[in-house]
Amino acid sequence: MSDYQAAKVWLAGTVGLSKDAMHMSIGLLVFLLAIAIFRARPRDAKPLLAVIVVAMLGEAWDLYDSWSAGQRLHWDLAWHDLWVTCLWPALLFAVARWTKLLR
Repeated sequence: MSDYQAAKVWLAGTVGLSKDAMHMSIGLLVFLLAIAIFRARPRDAKPLLAVIVVAMLGEAWDLYDSWSAGQRLHWDLAWHDLWVTCLWPALLFAVARWTKLLR
């Protein structure tokens, strides 16, 4: 197990969240941090793009770890994790962009 995978297992055990809840939390955290760092609004594309990039990098790392350990690549799980990570930031972006709720 790579240090990255060990850190993820430790964090999930320490925080006590399921894997999907961890992905949702990371997605929201990245979205909010990107809003603060870029001094952007939730309706701007940069925070959502930051979430997508971070999620893709994390899944690429997971796939690389599986490949380097000689394991089968689970593309279905990678897509699921991407979807779960990006769901709430994408919804907040859409609400902020196309409604007056978050202005």
